Amino acid sequence: MAGGLAGQLAAAPRRALVEVWKSPYCGCCKDWVAHLEASGFAVRVHEVDDLDGARRRLGMPARYASCHTAQIDGYLLEGHVPASDIHRLLAERPAAIGLAVPGMPVGSPGMDGPAYRGRRDPYDVLLVRRDGRATVFASNR
Repeated sequence: MAGGLAGQLAAAPRRALVEVWKSPYCGCCKDWVAHLEASGFAVRVHEVDDLDGARRRLGMPARYASCHTAQIDGYLLEGHVPASDIHRLLAERPAAIGLAVPGMPVGSPGMDGPAYRGRRDPYDVLLVRRDGRATVFASNR
């Protein structure tokens, strides 16, 4: 086999790394991480006691806060952002801080487990611009 193991490793696609800052006690964050992994992302989790401090240090405005903050390829992700929207963000590469799903809407990835009995609340994924303002990136109804 030409190339051997080194050739196989070089040919393997690189999975984009999502770094996640979350409370060690949050179960829905673990479910969102599982959603990302199932969608092809590599994930590194940082469990922190001061999530607000991590969010502030990374640069996501507090008004878009949720239960976890993440970073991927120069963008921030706040809350239960669907993997499909992250893929779109990375493909389109808009001038922005990143994406946010403020709060914890039921039916969003990680907030869609059996305990919610299929309930799905409408929510928007926001594109947070560099000036801190946001526009709707995707609508989930």
